[in-house]
Parts: sequence; C-alpha cells; structure tokens
Amino acid sequence: MRCLVTGATGYLGGRLVPRLLDEGHEVRCLVRDPGKLRDVPWAGRVEVVRGDVTDRDSLVPAMRDVDVVHYLVHSLHSADFVDADRVAAANTAWAAGNAGVGRIVYLGGLHPAHGQLSAHLASRKEVGDVFLRSSVPAVVFQAAVVIGSGSASFEMLRYLTERLPVMVTPKWVHNRIQPIAVRDVLRYLVEAVGLPADVNRTYDIGGPDVLTYLDMMLRYARVAGLRKRRVLPVPFLTPRLSSHWVNVVTPVPRSIAKPLIGSLVHEVVCREHDVREALPGPLTGYDRAVRLAIDRIRDGEVETRWSNASVPGAPADPLPSDPEWSGGSSYVDVREHRTAAPPDRLWSVVEGIGGEHGWYSFPLAWAVRGWFDRLAGGVGLRRGRRDPKRLHVGEALDWWRVEELERGRLLRLRAEMRVPGLAWLELRVAAADGGGSTYRQRAVFVPRGLAGHVYWWLVWPFHGLVFGGMVRNITSEAELTSEYRKS
Repeated sequence: MRCLVTGATGYLGGRLVPRLLDEGHEVRCLVRDPGKLRDVPWAGRVEVVRGDVTDRDSLVPAMRDVDVVHYLVHSLHSADFVDADRVAAANTAWAAGNAGVGRIVYLGGLHPAHGQLSAHLASRKEVGDVFLRSSVPAVVFQAAVVIGSGSASFEMLRYLTERLPVMVTPKWVHNRIQPIAVRDVLRYLVEAVGLPADVNRTYDIGGPDVLTYLDMMLRYARVAGLRKRRVLPVPFLTPRLSSHWVNVVTPVPRSIAKPLIGSLVHEVVCREHDVREALPGPLTGYDRAVRLAIDRIRDGEVETRWSNASVPGAPADPLPSDPEWSGGSSYVDVREHRTAAPPDRLWSVVEGIGGEHGWYSFPLAWAVRGWFDRLAGGVGLRRGRRDPKRLHVGEALDWWRVEELERGRLLRLRAEMRVPGLAWLELRVAAADGGGSTYRQRAVFVPRGLAGHVYWWLVWPFHGLVFGGMVRNITSEAELTSEYRKS
C-alpha cells in the first residue's frame, strides 16, 4: 500500500512512519517544510512532498496514487484551532475523494455520547464527522489519554506527579478515563490499512484499565518509585485555572494544557469494544505503559515529543545575513574564541547544549527569562530536548527551534519565546590553524517596532554575562573533556 502521512513531523506521525515502512508499505509524507525531516533516521526511505492541509491546491499532487491517508494533524496551539481544523479536514476529504484514495485513517478524541463537549473534543469529533461523511471510507479511532514518552498528556501527568508531593486537585481528577499506551495506538493506525474496503465508522480505543486521573497520578508515583502523594481536593480549580497551574509546573504550555484539561472535565471511557474483534491483539496495561515510558526517558531514547510540532506564529524565515535584512535594522552580538580542544570535542559540547546540560552561562538569568516567558504564555525553558546528545533540524530545544544543523560545523537556533521581534542564536565550530579549534557565536535580533528596540537595550547590559559566559564555559568544557579523555 502507498500511505500518505500528514503530521509526520509531529508526535504520533513521527512514530507511525517507520512502523508503516517496517510493514512493507510505501510512505509519502506531507509537510510544510521538508527540511524538518532531513535528519530523521528514516528520511531516505520515504518520499517527502511540500504541502499544507489548509492549502487545497497543494494536496492535489500529494494525493496522487495514494491508497491510504493517515491524518494526524490538529492545531491545538492556535486560538482559532476549531476553524483551522474544520477547513483542513474538508480540504483533505475533497482532495482524497478527487484522487480516488481508498481510505482515510484519523485519530480523534474519545468523548461522551451526550452533553456539551469541550471545544477540543467537539473539534476532534467534527473532524471525524467530516471524514465519515466524505466520499472516501474512513476509520476514525477515538482515544482518551495517550501514555507514552514525550506525549503532551504524559508529560503533564509526569511533571505534576513528580513535582508535587502534596497535590491540590480540582474535582475533574475524579472523572473516569480509559488511557491507552502509545504502542497500542500505533498498532491500530498501522493495521487499519488492512481493514475491509467498505468500513466507514468510528472505533473507540482504550487500554485494559479504567481509572480516574487521580488514580493515574498515584499509580504513576508507585511505578516511578516516588513517595506516596498527598491529595487536597478543592472545588474552585476550574479548567482555565488548572491550565495556568499546569503551565507553571510542567513543560506543557498553556496553549496546549488548556484544551487538554478542558477535555478532562468529561468521563472518557470506551462505549464499545468492536476494535478488539476487527483488529485483535494484546493491550498494554497502564502500569506497564508508564514503566515503558519512564525507561525510554531515562535511557534518552524518546523517538518524538509533543514539542516536535512548531508553535504557530513562530518565524520560518532564514537567519538574516546582514543588518539590512528585510529592509530594517537588526542587532548582532558576535563573539569568538580559540581553544586547544579538538573540533570534535568542541562540537559534542555544542550539540549537547540545553536541556539537562544547561546553557553554560549565568543559570539564574536563563531561569528568570524562562519564567517570564511561561507567565506570558510562552514555551519557557522546560521543553528540554528529545535526546541528550544529538539534535535534528526542526525539533524543539528549550525555547529554541533547531533551524539548521551541519553536524560538526553549525548549529542555528530560532527563538520561540515571546519577544517583540525575531531572534536567532548561531554556534559555529571550525578547525584552527596549528591545532585546536575556533568557536564562533552569533546572536541576531530583528526588532518589531519601538518595543523591539527597547527590549534589546534593556537586555544588552546582561549580554556580557550571558553570551560572554557561554563562550568561555563552552570552550572550557570542551577542553576539560579533552583532558579527561587523554588521562
């Protein structure tokens, strides 16, 4: 089968593609920026086409000769995600019908049969209905909380439990949920390709355990080997207030936490289990799913993360090459230092920057800036990194996005924090004449309006501490590592 995967740069899409390939399917990936798939391990085994589900015309060539479309796109980051997802689904259904596609496979949200749904769940249901009413047979899987390393739902659960030995909990934590392991979701998405051609329906999918969210936190603590958590229930924590709390305590920003928590006000339990007959197979229990996720995180083997998806509104422009870029002014901070460390050791420090390793300068300043960004609704520093040693283009690194990577030579990061302008940080490594290496660091800021200029001059006095400290400490770390290896 030839499968088209939309959302291949996202959490589930990035995991689905290699599994489809392993089953012998041909895979085409639809992405807005093909460069984001350049460094993934399976890049050479797929066809990558540029397109956007919100651009109907771009879908026409992407759908050509496709048997199955896996639709794994949603716009949680956007304030207008309901309208955006409706348009994207309609475009996809239209293009698939015109191209003679045999099936659409979509992962939606598990929801109650009656009553008013949260905006998030209502939108996921609406997208599924668009596909079911189209001329193309559709399989719409409906899942609740997905348990897997790197998923937004799991990150929320993990950080709330690990950081709060005493929990103040809202009433929605007593609602029942049927979580499902990410490995089981992926199996269903892969095996849906082989369902009979006339199947056009929803399937509720869930794991073998029905729990409350409180149960999930307490059992997470037990599996993770944490002390027993104390719970203080309160009646006044609305989903809106809870999303602010999650924004402060966890790496998941408010833009994602709010719709996810809005969905937790409902009890989401499978109403039917037909999928177990249509696609039989063992299911992963909650405790085992948690253990697998924890082990992946501790071993640094997280395939994809919720932060893989770009933040809407973030710049997609290349790094400005001169102060006259875009007809406006830009501010540049350039620093260079020669070190006795060989280029490969210096590069290993550069590529390992961020996350648990930090930014090699004035940690308090970075932490404070990250907190301000979180309070303003930004991503802050706590997104961390997917892998402790290696990066690839398009993935998130704390409040940055990897925009360009020439392994051994260049790392260019684009800021996704809330600033009145566009910002980049470029780190270069080169072999020096006579031995050792040269480290060159360039920070570029393109201000937006008067606020942008004021912002630059307000933070300028700290550049010596922050950027100067980075240069000194990165090169020192490379030298120390080199000396340690020699000894």
